[in-house]
Amino acid sequence: MPNEEVSLAREKSIIEWLEYCAQQADVVYLMGDIFDFWFEYKKVVPRGFVRFLGTLAKITDNGTRVVMFPGNHDLWLSEYLVKECGVELIKKELVVEHYGRRFFLHHGDGLGPGDNSYKVLKKIFLARFARFLFRWLHPDIGVAMAHRFSKKSRLAQNPKEDNYLGDQQEYLTQFAIAHAQENQTNPIDYYIFGHRHLVLDVHIGEKSRYINLGEWLHGSQYAAFDGETIELLNWPSNTAAVHKNV
Repeated sequence: MPNEEVSLAREKSIIEWLEYCAQQADVVYLMGDIFDFWFEYKKVVPRGFVRFLGTLAKITDNGTRVVMFPGNHDLWLSEYLVKECGVELIKKELVVEHYGRRFFLHHGDGLGPGDNSYKVLKKIFLARFARFLFRWLHPDIGVAMAHRFSKKSRLAQNPKEDNYLGDQQEYLTQFAIAHAQENQTNPIDYYIFGHRHLVLDVHIGEKSRYINLGEWLHGSQYAAFDGETIELLNWPSNTAAVHKNV
């Protein structure tokens, strides 16, 4: 998006960021929608992304852990990136502790109340029969069709014009609030999501924060945890990202 030239420049920027992270990070989490579309045929994977995939393989070969979550655009991620690139693939939520802080990690799609039509659609897409049927489409047809729908979805979203809808209207905020209330004896320090396409830092009660990483179509933000606290930053300047702090 919006064309090959801009997409290639973005890919190179992401590669530079990955190489920077590999110099100091214990683990890198990629929180979904890395690809606009991904499907693994038995003998074929989608064209493109060679530089990105090669970088993943290089940094994991050198000992950096890379954990990837499927998003709603690339929910058909499977074993190829695990076997060829050395990533760890997590297809559901992950609760993990780093330096005494507890993290709840998920792409964010399907969490919280509402959005029922998407939840039904996701179950259909994840069914083996759906993948079986799609596999019978020639890649020139199936991948092109998927990219057309994906591009339409991307064009409909512009985080610069979007607004935080408030705690009672944001599905992920509602999910984090409910989850935090249910887990007060063993609280989560940070809920980390993508999906919403807004850079957010939302306080959940007195102890927790919901961090949304935004996206790299209109910006280039990431979150860095230094063992004490988490910070939202812009790449490549590593300056504090502009976000909505609620």
